[in-house]
Amino acid sequence: MLNWAIRLAAACILTAGLPAVSVLGSTAASAQGIGQQARADEMPELRKIDVPAAWRVTKGAGVTVAVLDTGVDPTVPDLTGSVTTGPDYTLGADPPGYQPPHLHGTYIASLIAGHGSGPGRSGGVIGVAPDARILSVRVILDDQEPGLNIYNENTKYADAIPDGIRYAVSHGAQVINMSLGSTTPTRATLLAIGYAISRNVVVVASAGNEGTSGRRFTPYSYPASFTGVISVAAVGGAGRRASFSDRNAAVVISAPGVNVVGAGPGGEYLIASGTSPAAAFVSGVVALIRSKYPQLAPALVTQALVSSARHRPPAGYNPGIGFGEVDAVAALSAAGRLAAQRPGAGLSASAHFGAGPPGPIQVVHRSYRKIVTLGVVAGVAALGFLLALALLVMQVLRGRTRRAAEPVTETSG
Repeated sequence: MLNWAIRLAAACILTAGLPAVSVLGSTAASAQGIGQQARADEMPELRKIDVPAAWRVTKGAGVTVAVLDTGVDPTVPDLTGSVTTGPDYTLGADPPGYQPPHLHGTYIASLIAGHGSGPGRSGGVIGVAPDARILSVRVILDDQEPGLNIYNENTKYADAIPDGIRYAVSHGAQVINMSLGSTTPTRATLLAIGYAISRNVVVVASAGNEGTSGRRFTPYSYPASFTGVISVAAVGGAGRRASFSDRNAAVVISAPGVNVVGAGPGGEYLIASGTSPAAAFVSGVVALIRSKYPQLAPALVTQALVSSARHRPPAGYNPGIGFGEVDAVAALSAAGRLAAQRPGAGLSASAHFGAGPPGPIQVVHRSYRKIVTLGVVAGVAALGFLLALALLVMQVLRGRTRRAAEPVTETSG
C-alpha cells in the first residue's frame, strides 16, 4: 500500500461519501511509479466484484454516466478525453475568482470511468467502465470551499440537484450517479428522479455515512431513499458492512467502500472510505449493463443487480448491506437473461412513438357489418328495458288506485 498523508477530514457536507480522504504523500517517486502503484492498490477492489472478468463482455462503450457532484477536472490524465462539462448550479456561492478544487467529483468520476494513464495506460486509476463517458454537472461544493455556508443556507440553490438531474437526462445520460445526500427530502428532487426513471435513466446514490451514530437504524438519506433509486451501502472485506455505512430499509445493494484508491485533481491519487465510492462502483456496473443491454428498464437493471449479488445475507436481505455485494459478471449475465425473457423491455416512450408526442390511435380495420349488428342489438336491449320499466310503473299505479277505492272499517275496543 502507498504511503498516504492526510489531506481532508471530509469531502462535502452534503456528500454522503468521504468521511476520510488521504492523498499520496511520496514526493520522491516518479509520476509513472506513483501511477503504477495506484493501479496495483486499486485492482484488489475491482477484483472483489469481478470487474476484470466483466471487461471480456463490455467496458461500457456508448454509455454516458452523469456525475452530479462537486465538478470533475477534465485534465486529469486518467480521465482526459472522457469528460463533458455541464453547467455549474452552484455559481455565486464561492467568491468571484475562486477556482473550485473539484476534489470529490473527480475522485468519483475516476472510479466509474477512469481509463488509466502512462505507457499503454497501464498505470493510474481504471474505472469499472473505462470506455464510458462522464457528464459532469456541478451541484454541490467540496467542504473546504469558502462558499459552503452560503450554498447550504441560501434557497437560491435549493433546486441545484433536481436541475442537475433534468439537465443530465436531457443531455443523453443513461446513468446518473449521486454520491451525495441529505436527511431532508424535497419534492423537486423526487419529481426530477421520477422524470429520469420515466426516460429510462438508471439513478444510483450513496446510502449515507451515519452508521456510527449508535442507532440501530439510521435516518433515511435522500436522494438514495426515494423510490426507484439504487441506494448503495459500503462494505469492507468479505462483504461485511463498513461501520460508517447507513442501515435502513432503503439500502438496495452494497459495494467496496473502505480505503478505495481514486484519481484526484492535479495528478494526485486519493484513498477514501465512504458510501460515495461504493455508489460509484455500482454506477460503473450499471454502465456495463447499459452498454450491453441499452434498453433494459431501470427496474430490470436493479433486478439484475440484486438477483446476482454475492455475499447475500442469510435472510436474503439486510438493511446494512441490502441484498448483498454487487458482482459485475453475474449482474451482466442476469441482465442478459432478463433481456432475453422480455425483448424490448424498458423501451422509452420515444422508442415506441417517435421523438415527438404520441399522435392519435389509428384504426386499421373496420367491420361495418359487426358495427350495424351490435348497434341493432343494443337498440333492442334498450327498448326492452324501457318497456319493462313502463309495465312496472303501471303495476304500481294500479295497486295505489285499488287501495284508495276500498272502504275504511272502524273497530271499537
